[in-house]
Amino acid sequence: MDLGLRNRRALVMGASRGLGRAIAAAFAAEGAKVGVCAREGARLHATAKDLGARAFAGDLSVDGAGAEVVRAARDGLGGLDVLVVNTGGPPAGTFDTLDDKAWRAGFEGLVISAIQSIREALPQMRAQKWGRIMIVTSVTAREPIPTIAISNVMRPGLHGLINTLSREVAADGVTLNAIMPGFALTERIVEAGFDQAKLADQIPARRLGKPEEVAALAAFLASDAAAYITGQAIACDGGLLRSI
Repeated sequence: MDLGLRNRRALVMGASRGLGRAIAAAFAAEGAKVGVCAREGARLHATAKDLGARAFAGDLSVDGAGAEVVRAARDGLGGLDVLVVNTGGPPAGTFDTLDDKAWRAGFEGLVISAIQSIREALPQMRAQKWGRIMIVTSVTAREPIPTIAISNVMRPGLHGLINTLSREVAADGVTLNAIMPGFALTERIVEAGFDQAKLADQIPARRLGKPEEVAALAAFLASDAAAYITGQAIACDGGLLRSI
């Protein structure tokens, strides 16, 4: 299926590895002009070379960095049609173990960076009457998971942002959606030492997701075929979520 992404200009954040890299690869495979953003210089440039993409370095935990990266990508790609905000997960911890500094850092890294990035991207998308914005969140936005309190608290707020803003810009041909991955087999899962068999037992599909499966959802949401889907939070989780 041709998703109509050829020559669309897309920026994927957090794209040096994991889900972000898979999403950038899916866009590149569809013929999009892709920009990848991450804070790690060497890995970022290696990813860009592998995918035939442009590298835009930035640490999204720093105030203003999201907007700066969007501006650089817009200039470097000749405009911007698709923005994928993907900042990864904040540090684990329970309410009792997290101090004010950790909560503020989580808010800056997850919420403020998304707001600043989207604010910078929207004017051009609205002017050209076409745009796709996605935030990669997590199933924790709907069903909290123990020991990741910051994610449990902040990510539902991102869904509120998506739904609220989608109503303001829908008439301009711009869609906003959230993607909720479940447990996907990324480097983070491996490096954290999770018991993959135990994780799989929690999932009705009885396996961890593939990053490419999350990326396929992102590619579809970026397409013309998905023009009437906006303001939604869509899970790609093998049936993990139990809520309706």
